[in-house]
Amino acid sequence: MYSLGVFNEGGGSFTAAMRYLGPSLSLIVAVVLIQDYVFTIVVSTLSGVDQLLSLRDATGIPWFWHFLIGAGLASVTWWLTIRGRGESAQIVFTLLGVFILLTITMAIGLFMANPLEAASKTVEPVQTVTISQALYHMLTASMKGLVALSGLEAMSNGIQFVIDEDVRLVKWGKKNLSRLNKLWKFYSGKSGIGRFVQTSFLFYGGLTTLFLTYFSIRFNVFDGTNGRSLVGNLSFIGFGELPGGTILFWAYQILAVILLAAASMTAYQDLQAMAWRNVAIGEIPEIVVYRNPKGTFTRPVTAALLAAILIQFLVRGRVSLAIPFYGVGVFLPIMAMGLAIRQHILKTTTGRARTWGSLGASMAAALAGLVFVGQIVGKWAEGGWVVLISLSMLVLIAHAILLSPAGYRDPRQIHRIIREKSRVEGPMGNIVEWQSLRTQEYRYRLLIGISRFAELFGVRRPARFEPPAPAGEYDEAIHSDHPDTPSLLEQYLKDNPEEPRLGGKPKETAIGVDEPPKPKK
Repeated sequence: MYSLGVFNEGGGSFTAAMRYLGPSLSLIVAVVLIQDYVFTIVVSTLSGVDQLLSLRDATGIPWFWHFLIGAGLASVTWWLTIRGRGESAQIVFTLLGVFILLTITMAIGLFMANPLEAASKTVEPVQTVTISQALYHMLTASMKGLVALSGLEAMSNGIQFVIDEDVRLVKWGKKNLSRLNKLWKFYSGKSGIGRFVQTSFLFYGGLTTLFLTYFSIRFNVFDGTNGRSLVGNLSFIGFGELPGGTILFWAYQILAVILLAAASMTAYQDLQAMAWRNVAIGEIPEIVVYRNPKGTFTRPVTAALLAAILIQFLVRGRVSLAIPFYGVGVFLPIMAMGLAIRQHILKTTTGRARTWGSLGASMAAALAGLVFVGQIVGKWAEGGWVVLISLSMLVLIAHAILLSPAGYRDPRQIHRIIREKSRVEGPMGNIVEWQSLRTQEYRYRLLIGISRFAELFGVRRPARFEPPAPAGEYDEAIHSDHPDTPSLLEQYLKDNPEEPRLGGKPKETAIGVDEPPKPKK
């Protein structure tokens, strides 16, 4: 939450790692986040399938129905994302408000219900569980619950799309409760709005987890009991105590399906935010970046849909098989953010603030690293070892693409990808230009290192590329305090004008039909 005030131009831990920890760790963070976003689509849609099937007590039907319905939900959210409807957020927030009101109504019914009458039949355990096994399962459960922290990184990644204004509560607090100025300052501006979202996310996740756990034990119902999901069982019991309970039960389950599917839309948005950056730095081939007139990067969204459907098929439509892979990698970016914040504090503060700030950031980074390892160990029997292999393979593939000719980016290519194809302007575009130049410096060092290593065995290859344009220091290159600062690459382009091309620029770089032409200066 503190990082939103430091890195408030978006990019999350990817931008933070590039600025303070170097391109190597930044590339790893980018790959890990992309995997996490794809599994968000898989888990949210398959969870929606379970809620939908709970309406007919049919969660035990053959696996291919789970897969087909899940693929259908992912395709619907893909279609909505491609269309780029701005009002979708307002619709989702309205449905969320209705869902919260229905949840409160369900809670009233659950408190009214008699556990002796509504509880499921107790099943005797097959074998006695040892203390060590119980502790292991508690570790596994806590690691799964900590997946909720992925929402903090998602907010940090998309903070550039938040308006830079105070919410009404902060305006009122500054006027009427000035003694809490430190609190209002923390929650002011676009960073404050992001912190409000993160705070709400944490409390909402904690309260709902407590709610489900308490009533799950009270009525002895779990996922799969009576052919329903856990939420399906509790809503059936709670609404059954109220007049019109059947209608409320159906409405609640359908709302749950819609909201779970909407969660995949946030993953599609975060994927777009990461994809064009990765193309600019050379980690993904340039052909992937295309932004339609409505502002949607259609190709990475479509690629994510195809990957999600393939994973849904591989896990045979069972969300329980996909969950071990979901959220494991998100703690690596959180650890990187903690280390970056530590470096920022050491660089910009003095005295006690420097000592305690660096200590707090170090503890946060260490805790995130511990949870990352705990996620893999805690889920080892469920496929944690596969997660370790898949993450390693993705990191190696990303570096292989970067080192290949497809990963080469000269300043003109970088400018074309960011300013023309992605149509990104302002400080965010300047930051990604700097990141791209830093990554090309890293690529050049790797190629030189590989060549020198090959020379040890008598293999000598001439250098294929000249040294890349220097990126310089972040503060000197960005000038974040002056938004009207010209592009970092403008001087290079001015000194090296582009030769005319037959037929002009490709259509992909043309201005969108729905966008007004830029005024001439």
